[in-house]
Amino acid sequence: MAVRRELMRDKGRPFRGYRIAAAIAVGVLLGCALAFLYPRGLFAAAPRAGIASVSDLQSGSSSCESSERVNSLKSDIASLSEKNTALKTQIRVLNERLRSAEQGKDHAQNQFSALGDQHKAGPFGTVKGLRTNPTIMPDELVNPRLAKLLDEVAIGKELIVALANANVKEMLEVWFTSIKRVGIPNYLVVALDNEIENLCKLNDVPVYKRDPDQDIDAVGKSGGNHAVSGLKFRILREFLQLGYSVLLSDVDIVYLQNPFDYLYRDSDVESMSDGHNNYTAYGYNDVFDEPAMGWARYAHTMRIWVYNSGFFYMRPTIPSIELLDRVAGRLSRENAWDQAVFNEELFFPSHPGYDGLHAAKRTMDFYLFMNSKVLFKMVRKDAKLSKLKPVTVHVNYHPDKLPRMKAIVEFYINGKKDALQPFPDGSEW
Repeated sequence: MAVRRELMRDKGRPFRGYRIAAAIAVGVLLGCALAFLYPRGLFAAAPRAGIASVSDLQSGSSSCESSERVNSLKSDIASLSEKNTALKTQIRVLNERLRSAEQGKDHAQNQFSALGDQHKAGPFGTVKGLRTNPTIMPDELVNPRLAKLLDEVAIGKELIVALANANVKEMLEVWFTSIKRVGIPNYLVVALDNEIENLCKLNDVPVYKRDPDQDIDAVGKSGGNHAVSGLKFRILREFLQLGYSVLLSDVDIVYLQNPFDYLYRDSDVESMSDGHNNYTAYGYNDVFDEPAMGWARYAHTMRIWVYNSGFFYMRPTIPSIELLDRVAGRLSRENAWDQAVFNEELFFPSHPGYDGLHAAKRTMDFYLFMNSKVLFKMVRKDAKLSKLKPVTVHVNYHPDKLPRMKAIVEFYINGKKDALQPFPDGSEW
């Protein structure tokens, strides 16, 4: 059997060799045919065509996109150029203003640069300077509770405001009774203690009780007339910051007409005067005589009697708030009378070592907004002047305030002709 298998294996070997040879021959022939038909390769033609097609698409798309991109860049460049020109202009203006400020050029020039364009001067006699400063932007966040109350009480963004504690209770009653009699609705009492707050509520008087403040409360609850008067410069600041004009009033004042009908409202501060005639109230040339100077013995000075810090109208402007800050600051550091400080800050000019306040001011008509010196020394003795009905009478020259206030009511309201006669011109020491 083994011999038989060997013989069969030997017979199959030549036949398998022929098949291998035939397969090689067929492969060679097929390769030659393909080489002839596709000289660059079987797979080279199709990809190359595909690449060319994509390249063509990319080329067309890039050409379109490039055109749009160029236009967009040109537009951006033009816009940036305009902005750059505007910024250069702004920088030039700011540099000019800074240089002007650094060189100390006059205040009016800076003010006009800040407020608007410059203007040429008009014909002779027609030029008028800026009198009325713009009001500030109200800030209700300063005191939301007060802002809500003022919105209810004020008329035309203005109101009368008075500060009071229990020491002036009786005068306060005469004060608000006269206001009610005239029919003035826009007024408010800032109560410095609980007794005044309760009094106002019982009499249907608009009242505001401040949040606790140790420094203010210590003076407000026990201070006298002058001490309480000094507080107003700190308290009034919030009213102005909220955008309201305030007619500040002491409580030793009798109202006979509505003061809002007689205000000009063209200045930062409009105040009654302690003067008693045209010279003292509105200013005059006072000549000082010094004989030792010979030819130059006469020196001319300008004098005006002070504004009364117990009755003034203040608009919500930057100079007004600066005035309040200046006075309140000095009163916190100095043992001074608030009326003296009020006038010094309002009138003293700038000089070496001191920058004066640039505030517009107006003096009220001293016959309409009358002080008690004018009334008791002159008006009551003059038949014509005694027929004049003032807007207010301020008992500022006399310490016996309450009886004189009541007499003023009797004279002007109740028609009692001799009501003012028992009182002396001045005060009895």
